[in-house]
Amino acid sequence: MFLENTVNQKEQFGWIEVICGSMFSGKTEELIRRLKRAQFAKQKVEIFKPTVDVRYDEEKVVSHDANEIRSTPVPAAANIPILADGCDVVGIDEAQFFDDEIVRVCNDLANKGIRVIVAGLDMDFKGNPFGPMPNLMATAEYVTKVHAVCTRTGNLAQYSFRKSKNDNLVLLGETEEYEPLSRAAYYKATMREKIKEMKVTEAEEIEAKTKTSNG
Repeated sequence: MFLENTVNQKEQFGWIEVICGSMFSGKTEELIRRLKRAQFAKQKVEIFKPTVDVRYDEEKVVSHDANEIRSTPVPAAANIPILADGCDVVGIDEAQFFDDEIVRVCNDLANKGIRVIVAGLDMDFKGNPFGPMPNLMATAEYVTKVHAVCTRTGNLAQYSFRKSKNDNLVLLGETEEYEPLSRAAYYKATMREKIKEMKVTEAEEIEAKTKTSNG
């Protein structure tokens, strides 16, 4: 269970909180919950997200459950410090889409006494660490890993399985493109995809040989 840090007025340093997990695990939901608590406490809060994230709204941060909070879209992490001047709390959603500069930005903000709350995918659809998230998790004071429920086994899911054939690392999508899977279900699903690809390749090779021999 996450507990907010007790603010020591004599220590003028902030901290970094990272909320990570797979698709549909409630990362943005938890981010919004913490930020709204800070707003209720009359703290000055600013929220940022990458301009590439336009799934639900161009400006608001919106969870899969339709909870939302006003945000400022920025094209790069370097834009955040200027816009966050004078804040008590800074929220950053979809951090995996930012450049590596986001790590330095978050640490600089924390060193200036700002509470920084970051949410993002810890792994991409291939099961590899995603962008700057590993470094953010390493330098953060608090890391909360949330889980979805596997659609095939009902167990906890930490993988985001891509159902479409698109191989681009960045592909915005919902349940049509992604499915939360447990380790076992993800392994089986990826093995099935590899077997399908092998069969297609073999069929293409046989067809090409047949055409060559007939020609």
